[in-house]
Amino acid sequence: MGTRGEIKSPEGGGVITSGNSFSVGSTSERKKLGIHFIESDDRRTAFGRGYTGGTTPVNIRGKPITDLSKTGGWIAAFFIFGNEMAERMAYFGLSVNMVAFMFYVMHRPFSSSSNAVNNFLGISQASSVLGGFLADAYLGRYWTIAIFTTIYLLGLTGVTLCATLDVFTPNQDHCDQLALLLGSCEAAKPWQMIYLYTVLYITGFGAAGIRPCVSSFGADQFDEKSKDYKTHLDRFFNFFYLSVTVGAIIAFTAVVYIQIKHGWGAAFGSLAAAMGLSNLVFFLGTPMYRHRLPGGSPLTRVAQVLVAAFRKRNAAFSSGDFIGLYEVPGKQSAIKGSGKIVHTEDFRLLDKAALQLKEDGAEPTPWRLCTVTQVEEVKILLKLIPIPACTIILSAVLTEYLTLSVQQAITMNTHIGHLKLPVTCMPVFPGLSIFLILSLYYSTFVPLSRRFTGHPHGASQLQRIGIGLAVSILSVAWAAIFEKYRRNYAIKHGYEVMFITPMPNLSAYWLLIQYCLIGIAEVFCIVGLLEFLYEEAPDAMKSIGSAYAALAGGLGCFMASIINSIVKSVTGNPEKGEPSWLSQNINSGRFDYLYWLLTALSVINFCIFLYCASKYKYRVAQVEIKKNKNTSLSYPS
Repeated sequence: MGTRGEIKSPEGGGVITSGNSFSVGSTSERKKLGIHFIESDDRRTAFGRGYTGGTTPVNIRGKPITDLSKTGGWIAAFFIFGNEMAERMAYFGLSVNMVAFMFYVMHRPFSSSSNAVNNFLGISQASSVLGGFLADAYLGRYWTIAIFTTIYLLGLTGVTLCATLDVFTPNQDHCDQLALLLGSCEAAKPWQMIYLYTVLYITGFGAAGIRPCVSSFGADQFDEKSKDYKTHLDRFFNFFYLSVTVGAIIAFTAVVYIQIKHGWGAAFGSLAAAMGLSNLVFFLGTPMYRHRLPGGSPLTRVAQVLVAAFRKRNAAFSSGDFIGLYEVPGKQSAIKGSGKIVHTEDFRLLDKAALQLKEDGAEPTPWRLCTVTQVEEVKILLKLIPIPACTIILSAVLTEYLTLSVQQAITMNTHIGHLKLPVTCMPVFPGLSIFLILSLYYSTFVPLSRRFTGHPHGASQLQRIGIGLAVSILSVAWAAIFEKYRRNYAIKHGYEVMFITPMPNLSAYWLLIQYCLIGIAEVFCIVGLLEFLYEEAPDAMKSIGSAYAALAGGLGCFMASIINSIVKSVTGNPEKGEPSWLSQNINSGRFDYLYWLLTALSVINFCIFLYCASKYKYRVAQVEIKKNKNTSLSYPS
């Protein structure tokens, strides 16, 4: 196509051309068809790029907020932080304690317990897309959080009952450490495991609804027109992840302490109590919150674009029937809660969905003709996919650490002086490193990195994600090196068969190196990803954008389970008595080989990320279009 289709503003009342010139009916027909291109919304963010569309915040009744000074801001955000802290406390409390609960109480093997918990974590994160869909399409973020936190609380209550009432657990008589080692303890009845899995997945379903909405709802509390908006948003996501970290630290310390002193029922009960209290705090903040109206089903809009583009797949932009790229008149888009989005040259095939032809008539169906904004929404969703996809490996590494490093710590000395830390407390150290890094982020990292990058915030979101992925490679490589040393030490000192007996002269705190490195990786990668997705996602799809991060985390959990299953099936030979890499006896297995495999995958993934990041173009600032009859935009064929 060598021609350029020029689309005149309808305000000029001029002729629309595409290759050949032709007139288009009356002025009223032109307005009805919305045959002009995009107009400026005049509501850009303070980023210097990107925009949020100029959508007006509303109160809980859906009415515009006239005085923003009485709502939102940091006060409202802190109510939301409390909810996220409790949710993360419950999430990590279950993830680190459930493996031990299944092994010691339900008498399940370590390997199957780890896979069951990995699958639970994966489903709870991967299904976050559902929560994001409901929030963006129908309920709004506030009501989605309100409903799913209640479901979450019901699930935690069910887990507490399982750990409290003897009827839900197998007989614990004659089940000492040797019996556990030999696998001779009474196994859980099928219905008992069904009950446990049911309440676990109810909990996961509740988490899936909350996770994609909390960060977006918190970010909604800040005024996009403020000159300090970018600074507030940047700090918000750091504080948000700090609340995640505090919840994790409490789960790995206080909840573990409660479990040791008062039993499993009290430990899981404390998680339910914290969730109930956070729900109360969240609801108390209701008068303070700013809301965004749901924009209708995003999946329907995506489907309409795909169907319309397919229907017009053979239509040409240089055709004599070509009128222009369709957009509704005025400053606002046809999508509730969204400003207009400027046209881009990516995914040109999808532009066919907005290709307006004479045959479309005066009132075309959206399954045949979509607006430019609707098409650009789909383009943005597609362009975002590679970035969170590159964090799946990091999530897989984090998932492996949650389970495998506990098994490593069991074989080692966890004393600090006269104080002995439970092995389930070991994952607290990544949390502490995250807490430290976030505390020093603005005072240390930003000024130092600004000297090298010239970026006002130290590094862009994609640069931070890249730093996190690079540090994660160092973490898992160190894990492989140390695990080889730990295994050789166990064999040399006669602990090969005593894999649940700690070696007094080998400190578990050598694991802190891999823990601290993975904590640093999380700070840079996950915080940068959350901010990136919120800024880049379409206005009416912010929750779905945030759900991309949770979906990547869930896929990482599934990937960890898949890797474990493949490794078990292809390594070792039971007939010859050769153990697999992931043998229940960690001293005869080869966890170091698994860590090297993860290192290789992480390096490949990092290279893919560098390529994707170099190709990614941030959303450009909304282009102002002068409102006079000579103003036009060109569509290159």
